[in-house]
Amino acid sequence: MSGRQRIRVGIDTGGTFTDVVAFDERTGELVSTKIASTPADPAEGFLAGIDKVLDALGIPREQAGDVLTAVCHGTTVATNQLLEGKVGVLGFITSEGYESILEIARQSVPDGYGNSYFWVKPDRIVPADRVKAVGGRLDYTGAEVRPFDEAGAAGIARWFRDRGIDTIGVCLLHSYANPAHEQRMREILAAEHPAAVVSISSEVLREYREYERSMTTLVDAAVKPKVAGYVGSIKRRLDALTGEREVPFYVMKSNGGVLSAAEVVHQPITTVLSGPAAGALGAAMIARNAGFSRVLTCDGGGTSTDVSVVLDGEPTLTTEGAVGAYPSKIPMIDVVTVGAGGGSIAWISPEGALKVGPRSAGADPGPLCYGTGGAEVTITDAHLVLGRIPPHLLGGEIGLDVEAARAGLTALAAELGLEVAACANGVLEISAWNQANALRQVTVQRGLDVREFTLTTFGGSGSLLLCRLIDILNVRGVLVPPDPGNVSAFGLLTVDVKNDYVQTAVAKHADLKPTEVAAGFEGLTAQAGAALDREGFDPSQHRFVRTADLRYFGQAFEVRVPVPDGELTEPVLAGVAAAFHDAHRGLYGYDFSGQPSQQIEWVNLRVSGIGPIRRPELRRRPAPEGGVERARTGSREVCFDGRSYQPTPLYWRERLGPGDVLTGPAVIEEFGSTVPLHPGFTARLDDYANLLITRTEQGR
Repeated sequence: MSGRQRIRVGIDTGGTFTDVVAFDERTGELVSTKIASTPADPAEGFLAGIDKVLDALGIPREQAGDVLTAVCHGTTVATNQLLEGKVGVLGFITSEGYESILEIARQSVPDGYGNSYFWVKPDRIVPADRVKAVGGRLDYTGAEVRPFDEAGAAGIARWFRDRGIDTIGVCLLHSYANPAHEQRMREILAAEHPAAVVSISSEVLREYREYERSMTTLVDAAVKPKVAGYVGSIKRRLDALTGEREVPFYVMKSNGGVLSAAEVVHQPITTVLSGPAAGALGAAMIARNAGFSRVLTCDGGGTSTDVSVVLDGEPTLTTEGAVGAYPSKIPMIDVVTVGAGGGSIAWISPEGALKVGPRSAGADPGPLCYGTGGAEVTITDAHLVLGRIPPHLLGGEIGLDVEAARAGLTALAAELGLEVAACANGVLEISAWNQANALRQVTVQRGLDVREFTLTTFGGSGSLLLCRLIDILNVRGVLVPPDPGNVSAFGLLTVDVKNDYVQTAVAKHADLKPTEVAAGFEGLTAQAGAALDREGFDPSQHRFVRTADLRYFGQAFEVRVPVPDGELTEPVLAGVAAAFHDAHRGLYGYDFSGQPSQQIEWVNLRVSGIGPIRRPELRRRPAPEGGVERARTGSREVCFDGRSYQPTPLYWRERLGPGDVLTGPAVIEEFGSTVPLHPGFTARLDDYANLLITRTEQGR
């Protein structure tokens, strides 16, 4: 059997579970499973996941090298390191006169602080005593104003070496226009301090704005050792599993593409939203296939919930993202994360108010009901006590201790002067509003009407509060894919190899010369093509997408618009300018088209190089015979209102099929997820076995 199979595997490692999906490229069969994550050594869970899915396919472990065609991985190693603020001891080298660039930063104050008096600027990523300035200067065109101070650079390298500072970021003024000084600084560091891990801004982010470029470069340097060690460890173990035949190993990037393990260690910052990006892509493909083009995605895990927007079937991108306290100006799927996962802890503030998250019990020790040392009430405990989830996980593989959860909630309720059910319901209500507020951040704050969207929920805990989210947000309805707990791992199988390249080229539209713009794009395309060559793609497979960042002269920020393929003539550039007017009006409600006094300025040219892969095909399911009673497995006492329990029918989702309709109250269970269907809501299954949930009056 193994000789006829060609298996590609997607593995998403989360805080609680490692999700695995295998795709047989010859038959189109999809097989998925889950296994507990191993936070102490995530690579252990990774390999155990491969073993488990191969076993499900009936493939002996020793034949893995014969059948595996590729392994794609979504990881939170870089994300967690930044969220926890564990950036280590960093050094920073900048141009003379700019030693305080990290402290000056930007004058903007985060949302929620109406008066900057109440906002305390976070500590800089590199303290002042580890910032060194080197002589030499370029102007904004890249022309040398003063030669690079090689003797001073050597002294700086020795200073870092003598103090054992081995991770260093380099960002010199105007290096986006000419990388020569930064490249020479790296050469001197290699000679004087060979143990140093170095990131230079002209390779990390070749784009103007010195503060953002400095921060992005330092974040890249900070995560480089850990990402390189993690990816290297998995690659070695994977090679040991597959034997003489080397199986391609790809890592998910924040921009919606993947990159080989050999390349990603040189671009570690591109993995900072690896797992959430895969989930958004998988959900976008499933929703598009079901006929929905405007979608909100809600990926609920054990530690957090990630939300994003899908427009015209594609997740939206941003270069204004941040992970924790650290801005990272790289292309990434626009994801907002909130600490509202299954392991998020309920606690009482000093003022006596009930709070939920962002602190999480994670996988170790986990919720009270895991019985593995957890001592605080979590969202999972609240769901369990209210009967909204079964007393086990993964179809019975992991038992849950209902009484331990009830004891914890009883103590918490007593402190608040509440009944146990009301307390548990309060925990879930706060969690639902936390998720709703995150969804508003990616819609209302971006000028989008949340009521025009369908919500797609997935992840192990993503669908547990969907009925409340319909009520709070007034969305059109909710789509829950089959096997929602593994959508992120499925998304890894839908992803092309993708690299992004940017070059700052500031010029007023009226002064543009088509030949110069074309030359800029050709240089970026050559870089993208060379990267695809290294990834093993034939030139005939290469695909390039061109975009540009434009703004009105005098504005501080840009709007990205597409640039058509083919020759760049004056009419083509005029079409790009017209697209900018339209995009500006869509974002801000106004534009200056037809007003010659308001000039357009081009700022950045961008090229994405894409190497396509074969995507799984989502197949229609046959309609089963008989009524929905074939899927009923029994009943359980469930509380939906925080006051009283009622007998509620339970259904096993795999026995449901296209055309089936359920009305609440009901609980729909499957291997890796649960959908509590509240009274007043209806669930219908479409031709692809997606659950489509609306208010009952809408479902009629």
